[in-house]
Amino acid sequence: MVFLIIFLILSVVLHEVAHGVSANWLGDPTARLAGRLTLNPLKHLDPFGSIILPAILVLSNTPFLIGWAKPVPYNPYNFQRGGRWGEAFVAAAGPLTNILLALIFALLARFALPLGLPFAVAELSFFIVLINVMLAIFNMLPIPPLDGSKVLDAFLPLTLRMQYAKVRSIMEFNPFLGFGVIIIFILIFGSMFAQFIYAFARLLAGM
Repeated sequence: MVFLIIFLILSVVLHEVAHGVSANWLGDPTARLAGRLTLNPLKHLDPFGSIILPAILVLSNTPFLIGWAKPVPYNPYNFQRGGRWGEAFVAAAGPLTNILLALIFALLARFALPLGLPFAVAELSFFIVLINVMLAIFNMLPIPPLDGSKVLDAFLPLTLRMQYAKVRSIMEFNPFLGFGVIIIFILIFGSMFAQFIYAFARLLAGM
């Protein structure tokens, strides 16, 4: 359990740092000036989302292992490049980082035994793949305040973007509403979602 929570924390920290690095590259120094472009977990940890919730999920044997760090601050009005795609680029950087981690550890899971490494290495690598696949796909759901809502926004035509922006604003400034919708989604589609995540993780890791 401890190892799973540690790797979840590391994964969400890298996820958030990726947001900050991409925003800084686009010209917004907000995250850098706030000291958030660091891999020091203490700068990113959210007590509930990074520790308490994951521990509860692991102890209750739920098929989900979800967590989050404190969101990295950024100001899209500072972007000097990226145009209408700037915020989507920043939002997608987090999930893409999780996919990259999943691919790296999927290779380790596949080749651990042929390289003579203990089965425990392959098994742990698979769980890291699972955690990062879950984080990537979950965060790309187009439900505000998740990253997917910002990516979807960039693809919408202007009239729909304006209407969707109102929905995003309401749900992002009222976290209970936003996360309430996410909880309802999990309650309705949770089992199906978990099965898909496990199947995709096994496909990547060859297990």
